[in-house]
Amino acid sequence: MALKVLVVDDDFINRKLLQTLLKKNPTVTDIIEAENGSDALDKLKKDSTVDLILLDIMMPVVDGIEFLKIFRSDMSNAHIPVIVLSTDDTRKTEVFDNGANDFLRKPVMQEKLAEKISQWTAV
Repeated sequence: MALKVLVVDDDFINRKLLQTLLKKNPTVTDIIEAENGSDALDKLKKDSTVDLILLDIMMPVVDGIEFLKIFRSDMSNAHIPVIVLSTDDTRKTEVFDNGANDFLRKPVMQEKLAEKISQWTAV
């Protein structure tokens, strides 16, 4: 199985870290990066073959919650799982209410990430 993952985070270091973790996952073949929700939405318009989205909440321009609202309002995106990454546990309910499929606490551990990826893409 070949997975294309979209990493949405305004922090360059976080994106690189996630890339490193994703590259260790044999099922992940493509990684696309976006630096905020607006950038992510643009990339998704151009490329509808994304299998999974890793989404930060705290971002400039369009944050994670706003991204989820826009992304989930389009039914053609319903099948794409979104895993929210955050240091803030208090926003869990909010992200799930807005259509996130899962939540991972930062800093992201490789085992946890691999577990979530296989859980959401094994369907």
